[in-house]
Amino acid sequence: MENALNEKSFQDKIDEGISIEPKDWMPETYRKHVLRQISQHAHSEIIGMQPEGNWITRAPSLRRKMVLLAKVQDEAGHGLYLYSAAESMGVTRDELLDQLHTGKAKYSSIFNYPTLTWADIGAVGWLVDGAAIMNQVMLQRTSYGPYARAMVRICKEESFHQRQGFEIMTVLSEGSSEQKEMAQDALNRWWWPSLMMFGPPDEESPNSANALKWKIKREGNDELRQRFVNQTVPQAAILGLKVPDTDLKWNEAKKGYDFGTPNWAEFKNVISGNGPCNKERIANKIHSHKEGAWVREAAEAYAAKKNKASIAA
Repeated sequence: MENALNEKSFQDKIDEGISIEPKDWMPETYRKHVLRQISQHAHSEIIGMQPEGNWITRAPSLRRKMVLLAKVQDEAGHGLYLYSAAESMGVTRDELLDQLHTGKAKYSSIFNYPTLTWADIGAVGWLVDGAAIMNQVMLQRTSYGPYARAMVRICKEESFHQRQGFEIMTVLSEGSSEQKEMAQDALNRWWWPSLMMFGPPDEESPNSANALKWKIKREGNDELRQRFVNQTVPQAAILGLKVPDTDLKWNEAKKGYDFGTPNWAEFKNVISGNGPCNKERIANKIHSHKEGAWVREAAEAYAAKKNKASIAA
């Protein structure tokens, strides 16, 4: 009886738009759902730094290096804000990181795709961060207070990231034929993975119903994906680039674009590390994240090289 009253009081607060705070009573299923979502979001921010951080030293100018460095620094901050929000639910930072390293916790599968050219950094900013903003703006009003407050600053900074990516694509698309070809190739490879960022269709998603009921999310996967397509297709036209979807056409009746279906088999393969991604990085994930592993390996390699030179002398 008491539990039923607690659940009714909890749902009443949700329906009235009152934030749920860490010390408030909440159903265990709600706590697990929110914690899983914040955890995946935090891990995605941290993992997302890696493909971009790999381009800082290779960016084509000092200005590009500085801007990219600032963006990667922002992503680190986003991860910290979100880890702090997760900790308010009674989990420690060490536990969260251990779940990431052991594969128990997930992160956005889009970061398993390699960034092959400088245009990929533009496409990641324009498309991946653009999709992230579409997902995240509503999270400023998510029902769990600490998560909602963290999202306010995150969304402001993500909008900068999206503009940075679009500016890179603009310069490339207005450049030489080789540069425009590079921009088009990046769009071809990142378009479908970006659509998959919104998650599976609502009717196939096991989490959508509760997410909407508890106002953890305010809009469904399909609605957000549609809005992203409607916004991004005209941007591609401004760049003079072609969206790689033969089914794409304007539907006057719904005032939006009809578009093809993402390859969900690929989506599942990428999550498991078997898709068109950097398999070696996935296979070595646990090893590469061990505390100080890269430092020890560098020191050992230097010592071995020095020892070899000493023997040769």
